[in-house]
Amino acid sequence: MKEDYYDILGISKNATATEIKKAYRKKAVQHHPDKNPGDAKAEELFKKSAEAYEVLSNADKKARYDQFGHAAFEGGAGGGGGFGGGMNMDDIFSQFGDIFGGGGFGGGFGGGGGQRRVKGSNLRIRVKLTLEEIANGVEKKVKVRRKKQASGVTYKTCGTCGGRGQVTKIQNTILGRMQTSAACSSCGGSGQIIDKRPSDADAQGLKVEEETVSINIPAGVEEGMQLKVPGKGNEAPGNGVSGDLLVAIETEDHATLKREGDNLHYDLYVSISEAVLGTSKEIDSVGGQVRIKLESGIQSGKILRLRGKGISSINGYGSGDLLVHVNVWTPKELNKEQREFFERMRGNDNFEPKPEKSDKSFFEKVKDMFS
Repeated sequence: MKEDYYDILGISKNATATEIKKAYRKKAVQHHPDKNPGDAKAEELFKKSAEAYEVLSNADKKARYDQFGHAAFEGGAGGGGGFGGGMNMDDIFSQFGDIFGGGGFGGGFGGGGGQRRVKGSNLRIRVKLTLEEIANGVEKKVKVRRKKQASGVTYKTCGTCGGRGQVTKIQNTILGRMQTSAACSSCGGSGQIIDKRPSDADAQGLKVEEETVSINIPAGVEEGMQLKVPGKGNEAPGNGVSGDLLVAIETEDHATLKREGDNLHYDLYVSISEAVLGTSKEIDSVGGQVRIKLESGIQSGKILRLRGKGISSINGYGSGDLLVHVNVWTPKELNKEQREFFERMRGNDNFEPKPEKSDKSFFEKVKDMFS
């Protein structure tokens, strides 16, 4: 069972944002790789602390975690929470600049003499989905123009930092001599600079190329959600880490179905004759046409619930329902024979409204919809 984030940081659920940050910094300092070289256990604790902080320092993610625990971030949603098992040290240092931004440590990991792997910039695209694609999940192939290292580019050791990726300064202060370190401005902290590059490459040795990227979109995503495709952003110079492709979800309107959370709504119009005598109708669903039976004497405003015919939950908690709203259509024009029939029925006991307890009011129906 996955360890509780609050237990990892050693704080209570009522901890303030300042207390959360303070607790994380304490754990990060304790288990930092520079202080524990070659210690796999310390590295794992360092990653766990960073994962816990990434969730608890974000008000929205913290609220979801407090309500649902680790299940709030299961199911592949791009909204994300925590880094999961694929977290690496570059992720941590790039995400938490406010924690590691000051010269207290070497700023990198992996025995690079202070070098850090530069990360390429992220790219953002929008993908529009149909309701059927949202309901079932879909694989989308999109063309992305991203910067990639040009063929023929070579690198050499940075002369400013000697390949260390950092420059060290010693200053005399009233408290004595103080040493500070910062990323080398010449190489950006990578420890190397371009030696040779082709004419069609930019100053960083990169060129724009078009690439087809496959995006696996889980069922249940919503308008405005953002998914991440790791490593499909712009590449970084040298041996840097590629940025990510951030995919913003947009949805197309469906002709007959309206979405509300995981539920779907369908307006079904029937004639007076069909309402009186009963009938069967084919209606749309995200899985194709389905046939429903309407009992004789069905009332306008009746809501039929088709369980499990809605949208799959993004968190894997089953599927919503399809709610069919029955509307009895009243004709606006009548011929002579039809008018005479309804004139005869005026005042007829069978045609007088006699609502029963089972015929719920509008407010009761609305309440049922959200129950």
